[in-house]
Amino acid sequence: MKFVDKYDTIVIGSGHAGSEACLALARLNCKVLMITLNLDSIAFLACNPSIGGTAKGQLAGEIDALGGEMAINADKSLLQLRMLNSGKGPAVQSLRAQVDKNVYHTEMKKTLEHQANLDILQGEVSEILVEEGKVIGIKTLAGECFEAQAVVVCTGVYLNAKVIIGDYFKFTGPNGFEPANYLTNSLMRLGFKMLRFKTGTPARVDAKSIDYTKFEIQNGDDLGHNFSILNKKKTKNKKVCYLGYTNEKMHEVIRKNISRAPLYSGKVKGIGPRYCPSIEDKVMRFADKERHQLFLEPESSSTDEVYVQGISSSMPVDVQREMYRCIPGFENVKIMRFAYAIEYDCIDATQLKPSLESKNIKGLFFAGQINGTSGYEEAAAQGLMAGINSARKIKGLDPIILGREQAYIGVLIDDLVTKDIVEPYRMMTSRAEYRLILRQDNCDMRLTNLGREIGLVDNKRYKAFKNKLKQIENVNKELDTRFSPKQVNEFFKLHNESLVVNGISLREMIKRNNINIFDIKNYFNVLNNISDEVLRYINTEIKYEGYIKRENEIIEKLKKFDSVELPENLDYSVLKGLRLEARQKLNKIRPHNIGQAKRIDGVSPADINVIMVYLKLNGEI
Repeated sequence: MKFVDKYDTIVIGSGHAGSEACLALARLNCKVLMITLNLDSIAFLACNPSIGGTAKGQLAGEIDALGGEMAINADKSLLQLRMLNSGKGPAVQSLRAQVDKNVYHTEMKKTLEHQANLDILQGEVSEILVEEGKVIGIKTLAGECFEAQAVVVCTGVYLNAKVIIGDYFKFTGPNGFEPANYLTNSLMRLGFKMLRFKTGTPARVDAKSIDYTKFEIQNGDDLGHNFSILNKKKTKNKKVCYLGYTNEKMHEVIRKNISRAPLYSGKVKGIGPRYCPSIEDKVMRFADKERHQLFLEPESSSTDEVYVQGISSSMPVDVQREMYRCIPGFENVKIMRFAYAIEYDCIDATQLKPSLESKNIKGLFFAGQINGTSGYEEAAAQGLMAGINSARKIKGLDPIILGREQAYIGVLIDDLVTKDIVEPYRMMTSRAEYRLILRQDNCDMRLTNLGREIGLVDNKRYKAFKNKLKQIENVNKELDTRFSPKQVNEFFKLHNESLVVNGISLREMIKRNNINIFDIKNYFNVLNNISDEVLRYINTEIKYEGYIKRENEIIEKLKKFDSVELPENLDYSVLKGLRLEARQKLNKIRPHNIGQAKRIDGVSPADINVIMVYLKLNGEI
């Protein structure tokens, strides 16, 4: 076999997973080849033109804290930024940005092209080359072979991709990009169990054909939020979004034509996400709902295309025209791109280690939608970790495995490799046990030092982080300043707080229900020259101090399970006392510690006790 060139790692795919994997590897001084079906699909926003959202904002922040690129690129291409759930507790608050999809693609492509140690090639991979259980490279459809010590598969939704609109279908990727039609067979020959999933997207409509007076304006926040710690400029919202609703007239059009819906006629075989149903699914499943929300989101400053969030569909084109025009403000709407469903192949991610490396083939890693996830942020997070761990594999270092208490990235990957994912996986705050610890405002506090140890947090980023720590230190000193009753009681009256007879510190004032750190700053003219970001962080830490302490205590108690490692070659079928289901699940997942074993569906506390007894009897613990 003749190799054209030799690399440390080859990354297959150039979406959000592939981009982060390549940058991480190259920045860790690995020689990398990115091979992609089309250079125009690099970091392409195939569905909604946004970054972030509930829990996804935290993922983007964590990527930034570890030295990744997504947050930086989101800030570069920002159209509008909002903090979701700002009226609720900090555990569920998340940043979400409307971004310019064309700028996002262009800026990420530029970043990749200018990155040292990285080559980019347009082509299709037809085979992953393996010898004696170890990856040695890849072969392209054109017949060229490239050698590598590791390969990261980041193929997104392109494997045997099939777009479906009514009775029409075509084997194509998103937005008309070519699919990858050969790699699935290579993976199956290597022994991988494949799944068939489905996702979808709504139509894009012409902004000039919309009557915006019939929609509610949704402005961005003016609070100076940013995704990346490197961006010190105050957020400027360039665009507005709009809120609207479906109606009974539209629902009737859908019901009348439901037999033509691929989801109901059986033409769609792939499993779709429950949390993001199509509009026809919403209408049929929630028949009691008189209307459903929709959002009009600009795709770019350089196009009139508008993304209709909330009306994903795969109805025939004539039905789409009729149902869209039932919406107030859409009476004369012109569809520029029709909504569609897309089916694609992915792997069962329980075949992977927590490092995202294959359990059976050394040096072969997977990241992104190939692992059964949905979403740009989930993909980018996996790409970053796969890039880090493939670099460490090459260098003979232990992998980086984030705990569920450390990051949403840890929750995401642990869920994927531990649980049977039966539909496209989406990160949500409800999936995290410790979401008050895993907040949007403390991603850098949790992960920057780790990113520095790994080698991805450069001096510029680390300096910004250290400056933030210095501000926090200064605030904490000032918060111990005490004020007399005479100084504070008028302030307390303004905020309907009970008066005091003894002196009180600024820190104690923040703990009052009706007072926050910004009220104190403005009234007493204190805490000057401190960023709003730092003040918000301090305010949350103080107000939720008791809850945070409780979560940390629970985390410490449970860490003992994660410290009990399980032998890789342990045959659970010979352990007496284990139930049959537990034996089957444990042999399939092969958990790396007791903590992971406890999280496997079908493994009971009694099964865990059996394993613990076995380990003690055999001197493992």
